[in-house]
Amino acid sequence: MTGAGKENVMKYVFLSTACLSVGAVILICFFMFSNGIPAILKIGFSEFIFGMRWNPDIEVFGIFPMIVGSIAVTLGAIILGVPLGVITAVFLARFCPKKLYVPFKRGVELLAGIPSVVYGFVGLTAVVPLIRSTAGGSGSSILAASIVLAIMILPTITGTSEAALRAVPASYYEGSVALGACKERSVFFVELKAARSGIVAGVILGVGRAIGETMAVIMVAGNQAVLPRGLTKGVRTMTANIVLEMGYAAGIHRQALIGTAVVLFFFILVINLIFMLAKKEGR
Repeated sequence: MTGAGKENVMKYVFLSTACLSVGAVILICFFMFSNGIPAILKIGFSEFIFGMRWNPDIEVFGIFPMIVGSIAVTLGAIILGVPLGVITAVFLARFCPKKLYVPFKRGVELLAGIPSVVYGFVGLTAVVPLIRSTAGGSGSSILAASIVLAIMILPTITGTSEAALRAVPASYYEGSVALGACKERSVFFVELKAARSGIVAGVILGVGRAIGETMAVIMVAGNQAVLPRGLTKGVRTMTANIVLEMGYAAGIHRQALIGTAVVLFFFILVINLIFMLAKKEGR
């Protein structure tokens, strides 16, 4: 086979794989929307989105407590995880001794490979009892889920932020030092500002993982389908609601769970849109 023939073969191989990926997304969307949208319309959009009660036994399907729960847990993970991830990235990129860089870097990367059920188990055996003994209650709460998710999104934020910092031209740092700024000021006020678009992209990716996480959240959040009334109270997220009830759901109950997935899909769509705008700003 000639070189041109090989190029044509590989061209069609790449085209077929790209079409397969796009086709999979289209099939997923078709399945969700064809089953979820009719259920939302049947229940009523306002009743479904803003309803305060979820009781499949009497066909009452309001997911507003789960929407608030998902947002609360994700915000908690952002508040706890973003500063820790960015500061860790700054340390690895600018302050870490060479002998310690590899072990520290491998340790952060290892966090990304740990299964979510292991995070949930650690949260159930360590974080939940700690919250129970210090703040009272059952310990399974928004705070426990936020702490676990903050640790889970740490490698994503750290890796992206470190890459963004290393992509900043050396002249930024050198110019700042030449003007009399110390190393810490040059890094935190000059390089971090220059790398902000990459850091924002990492945060958005971390948010995407946090809002879509299921198993770890189920194990530590309490799974109460009510509007949360405090950081130490139990909560149920949209993903947890789907996983907990899909196994036995049927009829309108099953369609309502798929409708919940549609709402979650729009959440992820908005996050991806923000990520694309952040990348555009960075360019």
